[in-house]
Amino acid sequence: MFYSFCGFLLEVAFARLTHSPKPDRKCHLLLPVCPVYGVGALGILLLPGWVKGSPLLLFLGGALVCTAAEWGLSWFYEKAAGVAFWNYRRLPWNLGGRVCLLFSGFWGLLSLPLVYAVQPWLEAWAAGVPAAVTIPAALFYLGDAATSLLLLRRGGTGALRWYARPRGRKGRAAS
Repeated sequence: MFYSFCGFLLEVAFARLTHSPKPDRKCHLLLPVCPVYGVGALGILLLPGWVKGSPLLLFLGGALVCTAAEWGLSWFYEKAAGVAFWNYRRLPWNLGGRVCLLFSGFWGLLSLPLVYAVQPWLEAWAAGVPAAVTIPAALFYLGDAATSLLLLRRGGTGALRWYARPRGRKGRAAS
């Protein structure tokens, strides 16, 4: 959940820096998360120790694992919900718009601080979280994910924007 939230923050920052027409980047109804980052981070953390012990191998392994996670989740969202949260078709060296070489390189770079700095800190912090919090938090996350998937199937990504105020004519907020 932590890495999915960090991914959401990274996506919002990226959207602001690039002046994206879609500034909100969450993939769940309630929680501000992008699950692809959580899945990618878990994949990196599951790499063998000999890979994580070498910055070059970690970069390559992280890029590969995250690219696979990105492709897999893109396919899942398309098939299960009929939506696409990202599309790299305008970038060179893309594979069906689901993944591209440029972002694979970014994932490889992000693997280094994840393994060498963030995860050691997170493990120490998580050790202090009471077990009574873990199960309800996981259930809430899964409930939000299931609800979000149903809403996505019915109304596309706009269905997750409950917080957006309806607009009237000429861009004014409707009364």
